[in-house]
Amino acid sequence: MRLILTALLLLSMASCGLPRGGALQSEIIGNETQERSDIAIYRVSRETLSSISRWPAPNTNGSYSWPNRGTPAADKPIRPFDLVDVIVWDSEENSLLASPGQNTVRMQDMQVSPAGTIFLPFVGTLNIAGLPHSAARARIQRKYEEVIPSAQVQLNVRQGTRGTISMVSGVNRPGPIQVDDPNFTILNAISAAGGPSAQIQNPQVKLIRGSATYRRPLEQVLSNPRNDALLLPGDKVAIEKDDRYFRSLGAASREAIVPFETAEISALDAMSLIGGLTDMRANPKGILILREYSPKAVRADRSGPGNTRSVFVIDLTTADGLFSAGKFPIYHQDTVLVTESSVASATLLFTLIKQMTGAAFDVSRL
Repeated sequence: MRLILTALLLLSMASCGLPRGGALQSEIIGNETQERSDIAIYRVSRETLSSISRWPAPNTNGSYSWPNRGTPAADKPIRPFDLVDVIVWDSEENSLLASPGQNTVRMQDMQVSPAGTIFLPFVGTLNIAGLPHSAARARIQRKYEEVIPSAQVQLNVRQGTRGTISMVSGVNRPGPIQVDDPNFTILNAISAAGGPSAQIQNPQVKLIRGSATYRRPLEQVLSNPRNDALLLPGDKVAIEKDDRYFRSLGAASREAIVPFETAEISALDAMSLIGGLTDMRANPKGILILREYSPKAVRADRSGPGNTRSVFVIDLTTADGLFSAGKFPIYHQDTVLVTESSVASATLLFTLIKQMTGAAFDVSRL
């Protein structure tokens, strides 16, 4: 009778659900879940990777856009607050500008106004900001030729006090940097500031330009010349630690908030960072990546996710699944859920039965 009662007790425990550390795959992406319209489920394979890789990145706080590198000017553009010298050569006898016996007039140390203009005698106010040196000289030349046909113009430009960028933090020598080269880039600025601080792991470059903020891993700026953007006067640059992370849950060897150690992490990298799978509990066919996209990224034509809440299923028991996991990117705030194996639940049940039946026999001997 005691054995029968023990068996009934164990069956009732099994029907109520045995204690587990994670969900079963069927509980997350079972038939009922797949029929719901508020969650999209995708199996990661060689066939699906090509389309998933073209989807917009999730809109999270850990990802920012990055400006185009820009095209360096062949000639340095003139900016507000630059200082210019204009020398006009006039060979006419009755010159409007030159005194008797002189054939040149020098107008020196004229500061370009905040509006980008200078004032010239007999010409008036002239806008030259944004023009390269040669174009500005040609514009002044044309204006003077309207009143002095024989005039020849020489133009000299010196950078004003506003041509600076600021290295805010994360470098060995923070502070303002005078920029006189139109080809001055992010890496030039970091080098001029003594390089990034050695205490920052996986450093990120943060660029503030006006009201816009850009961010890129320093590793990507170093490896791709197109990311080494040209800097503009007034830009602010900071080197910061990487604040991106993903979550590890379920039957993983480590349940934790895992920071990004490199610029890019694949699903296979994530498996290594969490210490792999728990041997007796994990279901290697049910590695789930839970991700939330911006509503703007949702597409009905498969050029984007079908829903903001998306689940990606990875099978680590096949060669295709392993190779695909190595190319599937993990993004900031993703959740990597290692599901429980149903065999593990059965093993636990049998263990409990063995323990409790052994206890029942011990009681019967009393």
